[in-house]
Amino acid sequence: MSWNLILPLVIIVAMFWFMSRQQKKQREQQQTMQNSLQKGSSVVTIGGLHAVVDSVDNAAKTVDLDAEGVILTFELSAIRTIKNPVAPVAEKPTVDDLKPAETVEETEKITDDTDKPSDSK
Repeated sequence: MSWNLILPLVIIVAMFWFMSRQQKKQREQQQTMQNSLQKGSSVVTIGGLHAVVDSVDNAAKTVDLDAEGVILTFELSAIRTIKNPVAPVAEKPTVDDLKPAETVEETEKITDDTDKPSDSK
């Protein structure tokens, strides 16, 4: 056999080996990403939908996404990227001065008859 035949075969075998190795790394990365999904994570699907994870079902390999109040079910493989998880919001009153008054203040009553409408007919 000559080098003219062996060298192209070695190059082709090396290309297939590197391609399969790269695909294996991508599969492992995808699997790690799918396992790290949790409620409250912000995600982007392969279709470009930006949503928040509502629940994850690892047995059925599905995820429920909340897209502005609409719950959609996707396969785990449909998640392209995971953004930073949404921080839980603590429920605090936004305005403290809306509490009911503890003491009732006496209001001033109008006793002047000029403010009343007249009944002239």
